[in-house]
Amino acid sequence: MTENLIIIGSGPAGLSAATYAARGNLKPLVFTGQEIGGQIALTNEVENYPGFPDGITGPELVQLMQKQAEKFGARVEMDTVTEVNLKTHPFQLKTQNGAEYAANALIIATGASPRRLNVPGERELTGRGVSYCATCDGFFFRNKEIAVVGGGDSALQEGLFLTKFASKVHVIHRRDQLRAQKILQDRARENGKINFVWNSVVKEIKGNGKVDTLVLENTQTRATSGLPVQGIFVYVGHIPNTGLFKGQLDMDEEGYLNVDARLRTNVPGVFAAGEAHDRVFRQAVVSAGYGTMAELEAEKWLAEWEHEHK
Repeated sequence: MTENLIIIGSGPAGLSAATYAARGNLKPLVFTGQEIGGQIALTNEVENYPGFPDGITGPELVQLMQKQAEKFGARVEMDTVTEVNLKTHPFQLKTQNGAEYAANALIIATGASPRRLNVPGERELTGRGVSYCATCDGFFFRNKEIAVVGGGDSALQEGLFLTKFASKVHVIHRRDQLRAQKILQDRARENGKINFVWNSVVKEIKGNGKVDTLVLENTQTRATSGLPVQGIFVYVGHIPNTGLFKGQLDMDEEGYLNVDARLRTNVPGVFAAGEAHDRVFRQAVVSAGYGTMAELEAEKWLAEWEHEHK
């Protein structure tokens, strides 16, 4: 059976697209990927999503989005798309569970993944003090000294969250100014548990089975020093999850999908939404908006395609 619309990804972009598509009676099929919700599901506190003046946790927000999409008839499958063929129509997909699907239209909402530091010790000690998710792992660092690497919103949001557990949080940034919103900078500077380590980069993560020291290099003097910590949380940007589409969809050198103003890719019937193409904003509410836009365009495209193939 050929699906009308398949949505790959289950973050704010994918679930918003699913809600609109289900209300439009397209009976969309959503593949969640490894975990439902994408990055927002790993965020402890979401304070800037419209409609939640008291804030909401990322997992709760995702749960509500999924419930809303399913209420109108969206089908959410806990499976990962591992192979696509966009050179034929209907488009062909295979999943990790070994299933095969066909789709008349696709919305790609695969999001992005945390960028690694790519320094010695990082891979070996991941899960043993090296983490990319404060919500997942913060509890394990109660009364311990830890480091957060980065200077953007994510670094400060998660750094502030980690102060609930850690005795000290060292925020390591390669410059002497932060990129984060002023409100987050003010909160971090006012928090007695946060210490800023300016003009520094991590060159190595040391530890025998678990993290115990970071080797830092000063970006101005090139001098190195050791920082004793029991954990390190990395927030230095993201890499779009678009490897699945290489050679089939146009993308830039970083892997972000190239789309036009109506979120159309270079393949008719294939649309992109969220951080798979958004190089600039990277906000949940923006991704939700992109998901809506992509669905409206996909719905229009499907109507025209069906009219032509009657």
